Amino acid sequence: MNRVKAVFFDIDGTLVPLGHNGIPHEVKEAIARLRDNGVKVFISTGRHPEWIDNLGDSEFDGYVTVNGGMCLLSDRKTCIYKKTIDPQDIHRLISFSGHSDLPIVVVPAEGGIFINRMNDEVRYVADLLHLSHFNIQALQNACGKEIVQLIAFGSESERSKSGLMKDILKNCVATSWNPLFCDIIPTGSDKSVGIDRMIEYFGIPLSETMAFGDGDNDIGMLRHVAIGIAMGNAEDNVKKAADYVTTPAIENGVVNALRHFKLL
Repeated sequence: MNRVKAVFFDIDGTLVPLGHNGIPHEVKEAIARLRDNGVKVFISTGRHPEWIDNLGDSEFDGYVTVNGGMCLLSDRKTCIYKKTIDPQDIHRLISFSGHSDLPIVVVPAEGGIFINRMNDEVRYVADLLHLSHFNIQALQNACGKEIVQLIAFGSESERSKSGLMKDILKNCVATSWNPLFCDIIPTGSDKSVGIDRMIEYFGIPLSETMAFGDGDNDIGMLRHVAIGIAMGNAEDNVKKAADYVTTPAIENGVVNALRHFKLL
């Protein structure tokens, strides 16, 4: 195997144990050592940059955000790739919201994330992910903006019965890592696509990549890179997609895997 030159990390449940609000000290040190050794380290997350507030002072070479839909360099400002949701889907969603109780989060590329309504499930997830504030606005405010992601709350059954994906968001796909909500991204967008754009920019071959993840939205990424590593706290379907399963995030799974592959 060629030397690993780029490592991509999911955040929630991977770098940051769920229910926590920061990277464990040992993991922070491991990331710094990787960079010192010449390995590029990247974030690969479902979060928009506006919501990436739990990494402390750890430095990364780039950010694959909103499940591959927007790639930023280390300054979190220079965008090298962006894929947006079809405006026709947004217009259908606005009409749909008039007769649906499903809370929908709108994620514009430029920031200003908002939600159309709150409920107990939204508050629970906000607490779980330490998201301190949701701006409540009508979905009509999405018109004219570049929307890179939507988040739909409610169970998979509720979303299916509503026809949200089949009839409304016809040019999108849903991906999930929590039973209470799903991330919705443009068809053809995926963490693996974002990874390809990032390594193309840095001139790194796919054969020299590694990725860590724990959720369903990480499966494509784990299968795509040269070495896909699932956290011990991942569901079985995620573990089956990986080349290696490490210990849970709360048990320094990232550090243990990096040691296993002799990157530390």
